[in-house]
Amino acid sequence: MKENNVLITLFGASGDLAARKLYPAIYKLYKSGRISRQFALIGTARRPWSDDYFRQVVLSSIEPSQQEQELAQEFISHFYYQAHDVTDSVHYQKLKLKALELEERYQLSGNRLFYLSTSPSFFPTIAGYIKTQGLLSQTGYNHLMIEKPFGHDLVSANQLQSQLNEAFDEDQIFRIDHYLGKEIVQGIDNLRFDNIIFSQSWNKDTIDNIQITLAETVGVEERGAYYEQSGVLRDMIQNHALQLLTLIAMDRPKDTSNHAVQTEKIKVLQHIIPYKDAEDVAKNVIRGQYGPSMDGQLNGYRQEANVAEDSQTESFLALRLELDLPQWQGVPFYIRSGKRMKHKATTIDVQFKSTRPDLCGNFLHIEISPDLSCELWLNHKKMGYQRQSELKLFKTDYTDQQAASSPDDYERLIYECMIGDKSHYAHFQEVQYAWQFVDQIRYYWQEIGPIAFPNYAAGTNGPEAAKNLLARDGFKWLGL
Repeated sequence: MKENNVLITLFGASGDLAARKLYPAIYKLYKSGRISRQFALIGTARRPWSDDYFRQVVLSSIEPSQQEQELAQEFISHFYYQAHDVTDSVHYQKLKLKALELEERYQLSGNRLFYLSTSPSFFPTIAGYIKTQGLLSQTGYNHLMIEKPFGHDLVSANQLQSQLNEAFDEDQIFRIDHYLGKEIVQGIDNLRFDNIIFSQSWNKDTIDNIQITLAETVGVEERGAYYEQSGVLRDMIQNHALQLLTLIAMDRPKDTSNHAVQTEKIKVLQHIIPYKDAEDVAKNVIRGQYGPSMDGQLNGYRQEANVAEDSQTESFLALRLELDLPQWQGVPFYIRSGKRMKHKATTIDVQFKSTRPDLCGNFLHIEISPDLSCELWLNHKKMGYQRQSELKLFKTDYTDQQAASSPDDYERLIYECMIGDKSHYAHFQEVQYAWQFVDQIRYYWQEIGPIAFPNYAAGTNGPEAAKNLLARDGFKWLGL
């Protein structure tokens, strides 16, 4: 196991993400020895905190057990705070001095990780000042971790990339998508490529269709203003859903290197067959917006805070797409994601072809969350004298104890960033092709015009048209 001496500079250290996800993740890496005892973290934000106050915030967020009190105190002693205005160059000079001081104190080998947990509007400013004010190391690595969204369309994504490239090369930029840190997601390639029953049958000859579902029971909560600008297409499809698509549809990489994996993922997004026109989009992309629940206990989207009374923002989306790749010719991929649905689940379902018309085909159900499991349904003889077959379940799941001991998504991805493993991070070309796909849909939506929203009740599985999307091909949703 590789230990890592590293200086982490966290922009947005007083934020909710840092307290909920980042500090617990770094603590777990510290406990497991995957981050060196020789590490330091500088937290920056506008609030005028002291080192001691900052350390108490971190201590509260990691919630150590009684047996870990000594280790937790040792851990938080590595945390330092500096009040910081990200737009003021003078503050970066203070950051530089603190970095040099900690570099010497902890013998950090020049390894620097800059984590931007701020509004995306500040990404170019922070990256620019990191470069011009001399915070980049000349002896170790310099890695930049950034949260989504990466732009709000293709034009803005290209502009942001150009600005970041003034300070960081593409191989130094780590765009975090926490779905790619999940245990089952990281095992998709093992499942596909390490089992001959799948590696030899994962193609158009044996698969009828593939479905990806990202369903949430919550509404937009306090994020109404943000959601009005994004909708589920930008918030979930452009990144999480399309990243899952790349993993489930990509060809076997020639090796395990970052470049080889990202090359195959790029190829999938590059070969999504574009919709021909507005009519094609209307036929294959189903929009939904939740109304009040049938019992009146849950608000509709338009009743949420900071949402327009006549909003046309989609809280649900289901789409059908195909890939212009030889192994996938004619195979439909269905993706759906929505707020205020009946069940919370992130799943991938692979429907295999039947061996004869009167028999159900095999199917593979991968549950990413809330549970971790893989279910394979195979045809077996029914018990008794008859010679008929019926589907029987073969299931691999994880106990609560196993799930709890597994690295969480941020823990795993921060570690992979430290060791320079980008195989679970999106290359900029992936971002470009994803935005290209999304922008085309939004362009045709303008031509289609307003939709009669709301068209599904909170607490249900989306509009009826989403079922019809599959029914016309002779299929049905399998995930929920």
